[in-house]
Amino acid sequence: MKLLIKLGGTLLDAAESRERLAREIADVARREQVVVVHGGGKQMTRFLDERGVESRFVNGLRVTTDEVIDAVVKVFAGSVNAQLVSSFRAAGARPVGLSGLSGGLVDAVQLDPALGQVGKPVTSDGRLLALLLSNSYLPVVACVAGDAQGSIFNVNGDQMAVACAQGYHADRLIFLTDVEGVRDAQGKTCAQLTVAEALHLVSSGVATGGMQAKIEAAVTALRQGVAEVLIAPGAHPGVVEALLSGAQMGTRCILG
Repeated sequence: MKLLIKLGGTLLDAAESRERLAREIADVARREQVVVVHGGGKQMTRFLDERGVESRFVNGLRVTTDEVIDAVVKVFAGSVNAQLVSSFRAAGARPVGLSGLSGGLVDAVQLDPALGQVGKPVTSDGRLLALLLSNSYLPVVACVAGDAQGSIFNVNGDQMAVACAQGYHADRLIFLTDVEGVRDAQGKTCAQLTVAEALHLVSSGVATGGMQAKIEAAVTALRQGVAEVLIAPGAHPGVVEALLSGAQMGTRCILG
């Protein structure tokens, strides 16, 4: 089975949760093909705050100036990626830190001039992932992309995960997040959603912000051939094995 696991920045901020998830994912990677994509928004905001740079967002996306893109590379592809790679090493895996820039893994175009260097993934070349996986390495991908002209883009972590999943034909995409799953209008976690049901939560205003972004990413992945997308609470010990064993946890998204 080919798995793509996306880790949110909140889960990576504390060493305890980062190391626990690294152990859980490393265990799975010994028997399945696993690619990890990570964000780091919380760490990025802290890095910019420490330097007196204001973080501005439009529709949940960070406005990325020249100053901010420099920080994006240093934080996402630098410190956050290195910390996660180190945690995987300690867990006995053979991790390789990457970004979308590596070997043209993910190319992007500018999403909106008003957002600066925020990119929308347009192509993904999964050959580098396949090469690493075939040699028992664990790819760990930061959400930074580029293009053939040498541009660098800040890419939403959920969109980056979908691009990588499509590029290496993942069977399952797992979003590990800091909430229990997708909630309905009554606040109850949805055990399963079809694409139509998920999009209705967005259009009706029930799912907004970060959850809207995850739902839209999940829908894109399903339409691109990923069999199922799981949105689950990364704070639960044993979450990865539980999801793979079919335990009811979080929200399972299917094409319908």
